[in-house]
Amino acid sequence: MDGLKKVIGLNVSRRAATAGLLTMAMPIQVSAAAGMRPEAGPPLVHSGAQMVVEMAPVHIALRRMWGENAKFINGGVVNLVGPDRKAHVASNGETQNLRHSATDPSIRVLMTIAEGHYPILARRSAGIGELADLKGKRILSYARTTAGYFLEKMLQRVNLTLDDVTVVETPLADIPRVVAAKEVDAVAIWEPDSQMAYWVLRHMGEDLTMFSGAETYYERYNLCTVAEHLADPAMRARIVAFTRAIIDATRDINTLPAVAAESHEIVSRSGGLYTVEEIAQSFPNVKFTSNVDEGMLDLFVEQEPWIAALDERQPRSREELATLIDRSVYDEAMAL
Repeated sequence: MDGLKKVIGLNVSRRAATAGLLTMAMPIQVSAAAGMRPEAGPPLVHSGAQMVVEMAPVHIALRRMWGENAKFINGGVVNLVGPDRKAHVASNGETQNLRHSATDPSIRVLMTIAEGHYPILARRSAGIGELADLKGKRILSYARTTAGYFLEKMLQRVNLTLDDVTVVETPLADIPRVVAAKEVDAVAIWEPDSQMAYWVLRHMGEDLTMFSGAETYYERYNLCTVAEHLADPAMRARIVAFTRAIIDATRDINTLPAVAAESHEIVSRSGGLYTVEEIAQSFPNVKFTSNVDEGMLDLFVEQEPWIAALDERQPRSREELATLIDRSVYDEAMAL
């Protein structure tokens, strides 16, 4: 137990020291020798959650295209919304694509960068051996996110809803302590926090019950922009080039161990919450695709009523949701 306390203490201290940085715009820091591709044009401003594993190909693409001049805002699609747009492109899970496009319908989904495959981790000591045993339990998750939607879908398998459980939301920096203190009975969240919770529970000697969501739901982590940027020929060309760079980075992460290791290091350093080893351990639960997910519109149609209810608005029609998806940039990037 002393070993666990030491690790949790160090981890929480490291996270607490860096958590305040996560709302700031942070460039990807690389050596001056990395330079900037002459053909890349002025750097695009990209907004995304820089600590998540799904961001790995984006980080590599930013480094390759603009080196130390790359511009990155910690956030997501929210920074595409409104008259004073802070970002040119953004990445986020599909729940946030839907949420913010209700405010700004000019948002366009260009491709899926990665798929996030989540499990539910549950403590047998809390009496959880089957999904139905989650009723009345405390589950660490985030209701208005892909993790919350995943949890809802899993509960539906046994005729439960989020109303049948207590969703515990805590700052990411506090997850190891909350799990170690047994303040929750189960965890349903993205990587690398899911892997961190798994490691803590195993170190505590917990006999875990794991529920796979493979046949139920997986997150689509998408690259997005807005219609006005696509209508500007010069801006569009830069977005197409960046999209191609992400596609190439995805291929290299999946096939070249050295590039995968480079992406572990960038994600670790950019977010500041996780070690390189923790990021590497999380990679198996993320599938890097950089493609156009043919099931995206069906997922939007299925997920829209759930999000609309949370946001207390009317759901949009299939025809309205179809306008959010624009694969033309992907097709142009593939033709380069």
